[in-house]
Amino acid sequence: MNVFGKTNSNEEEWDLVITPRKKWYDLQLRDLWRYRDLIALFVRRDFVSRFKQTILGPLWYIIQPLLTSIVFTVIFGQIAKLPTDGLPQILFYMSGTVMWHYFSNCLTGTSNTFTSNAGIFGKVYFPRLVTPISLVISNLISFTIQLLFFLSFLTYFIVRGSDVKLTMWALSLPLLVLLMAGLGLGFGIIVSSVTTKYRDMSYLVGFGVSLWMYATPVIYPVSTIPERWRWVADINPMTPIIETFRMGFLGAGNASWLGLAYSAGFMIVILFLGIVIFNRVEKTFIDTV
Repeated sequence: MNVFGKTNSNEEEWDLVITPRKKWYDLQLRDLWRYRDLIALFVRRDFVSRFKQTILGPLWYIIQPLLTSIVFTVIFGQIAKLPTDGLPQILFYMSGTVMWHYFSNCLTGTSNTFTSNAGIFGKVYFPRLVTPISLVISNLISFTIQLLFFLSFLTYFIVRGSDVKLTMWALSLPLLVLLMAGLGLGFGIIVSSVTTKYRDMSYLVGFGVSLWMYATPVIYPVSTIPERWRWVADINPMTPIIETFRMGFLGAGNASWLGLAYSAGFMIVILFLGIVIFNRVEKTFIDTV
């Protein structure tokens, strides 16, 4: 057991006592609030270091979804002729790209928590969940920039009289962001925990995320999925999120509170399992990383 504190001549007065977790459900989430200043420092570090030695800097936040949307428009819209529910193709693909990038960045970023921070984890104590949570928050900054960029495109098309419209589902955006953050964090820390022992998982993450994107209505609407494969979209927790976002900001999609309830339940289960596994692995990961 490690302890930090202060002493005087008569008695010992401890400011903080660090003990091993004795119960599997002892998540000690209160420690995260105690270390909120450290989370803020990590968020700043992640944001600054990501583009510290780049020429365009944060402009990459805009270039990335723009180029991806243009490529999707040419390949899937013009060449493959995939329908977009009557929506402008660039808006359709950009809406899916912006949302998917935030989720995938949260998942892939947090999946390297133990391997990327083994040095600092072995030297000083702080709640290990601070690191993946800071990544989720720093990715929120890039998501905000990309969302504003998407909204500028949306405003242009609305002014031109395109058949797009805002609906009341747009008010659910904070909920959608919370669901994506929880799913990305939950899956990411599970992968990170498994990677400490089985390094193969680190090679499968990028490939798996790419496959998951094609199983999600990012480049096609749910309405085009054949009936026999509709179950794939139904069990995918990201499907209601993408569809609700499109319904809210473009006026087309299959949005329902039942679908969001399913995504929320899925997120809670995955996040809880992820935290439990993460907390168990952090006790011994330094011996295997």
